[in-house]
Amino acid sequence: MIEKMKWLREPKEYKITENGIEVTTGPNTDLWQRTYYHFRNDNAPVFQMETEEKYFSFTVKTNFADSHHRFDQCGIVMYLDSENWLKASVEYENEKFQHLGAVVTNHGYSDWSTTAIPADVKEMWYRFSRREDDFCIECSYNGKEFSQMRVCHMWEGAGTISFGVYACSPEDSSFKAVFTDMQLTECAWKAHDGQQPD
Repeated sequence: MIEKMKWLREPKEYKITENGIEVTTGPNTDLWQRTYYHFRNDNAPVFQMETEEKYFSFTVKTNFADSHHRFDQCGIVMYLDSENWLKASVEYENEKFQHLGAVVTNHGYSDWSTTAIPADVKEMWYRFSRREDDFCIECSYNGKEFSQMRVCHMWEGAGTISFGVYACSPEDSSFKAVFTDMQLTECAWKAHDGQQPD
């Protein structure tokens, strides 16, 4: 899978091995569009691959033991263009807690959903699933039991998409993010079995 992935904004320092990817973030790198903060940040390094496949799941394990400064983060990403993308990560806050959350950006406006988790968590698994132009993000502490974080629609997500991993340090910081156990599988996000469509 790694051989199919390409850099968008290649970082100065990284290492690709058979087992995964190590990325050292640069300071003042981020992904965010407009909402609330009114600034636009679009310079985080992204390592991803393209697909036209309409139904699939992508799983990856992240290790961020080196994160130490406010907003240091790494996780999964689907980056279509500067105004249409999503990401999920653990974002360092302080020595007591950090933010496990997801950002969905449609047509130039980001939102952010989070929950606080203990600061001593240093690994997180993510599973990103696609069903046409709808997407599901899940997380796991052990890579076996996954919990839903977010279900969303991407207005520009119906055709070819690009997805993968990212890491960044929005403030004056740098840390090493490690991505391993990347896997593409059939879609683990099954069709809805409740209320039928109108």
